[in-house]
Amino acid sequence: QVHLVESGGGLVQPGGSLRLSCAASGLTYRNVNMGWFRQAPGKEREFVAAIRWSGGHTYYRESVKGRFAISKDNAKNTVTLQMNSLKPEDTAVYYCAADQGGILSSIRDPTKYDAWGQGTQVTVSS
Repeated sequence: QVHLVESGGGLVQPGGSLRLSCAASGLTYRNVNMGWFRQAPGKEREFVAAIRWSGGHTYYRESVKGRFAISKDNAKNTVTLQMNSLKPEDTAVYYCAADQGGILSSIRDPTKYDAWGQGTQVTVSS
């Protein structure tokens, strides 16, 4: 069974930066999709970024391109989301997720992920 533990959420001013980390255990395959999703109050959960564990190819929603960067550390089994130039509209609960045996065509689809972290609050406000 896959277990995900998140850290790094908090309060930051517009234009500031935060780094979210996700520690994964129980992964048994290298062809794993690791994703970050977010959900604001009253809104649908939406895709933010994802990375293929094997190969390290990355994917982003259009609104965060150039501001966010997803990366991984194979030795530590961790995935990081570096968030720069944060905007108030980035405010949400952020979730780490894993799709073991995931395929490329489903990497942006939250319904295809079968393991989720607890969520961490990110608030961007002056």
